[in-house]
Amino acid sequence: MVRIVDHLSIEKLEARYRAARDVTEARHTQAIWLLAQGRTVLEVGEVMAFAPRWVEELAARYNAHGPEALGDQRRRNGRAASLLTKEVLAALAERLRTPPEDGGLWSGPKVAAWMARQLGLERVHPQRGWEALKRIDWSVQAPRPRHPRAATPEQRAAFKGGLMPLSPRPGRHIPTARSRSGRRMSTVSA
Repeated sequence: MVRIVDHLSIEKLEARYRAARDVTEARHTQAIWLLAQGRTVLEVGEVMAFAPRWVEELAARYNAHGPEALGDQRRRNGRAASLLTKEVLAALAERLRTPPEDGGLWSGPKVAAWMARQLGLERVHPQRGWEALKRIDWSVQAPRPRHPRAATPEQRAAFKGGLMPLSPRPGRHIPTARSRSGRRMSTVSA
């Protein structure tokens, strides 16, 4: 039988279990609540579908650190964002008001190259550039003219001048052989 430290009373554990919004935290709190009622590790493991060793680990974690140790602890893994900071995103939003050095449109790889220069890094993965564009709600979309007459004369000329012939090669003649199944017949009716 595992002894549970009185960080919270049995009633408060039950209330915390029933009020929990996070599923993992609710299940962990329920396991501690059941242990605090005097149930064995094996009973709690059967009820909760936890391995007995995991129930013991939960109890040890709760006893050592209190109720804050329950729930999904993975959220606290990792580290803060080092590339997509508020300062970098603000500078990027300002930079996107002008076209890139090589002309054309901004893209993930172009933003990543700009970020690398800004941060003094050798290289930034193109995916980080795309993520930065998404973070600042940037979009490449430009509205199309609603009607062909809405285009300027230069735009109309560029559109008309860009037409390609349907087939770049002249049509090939495919020879057909005469039927060898009988005598020659005319297809013209008399």
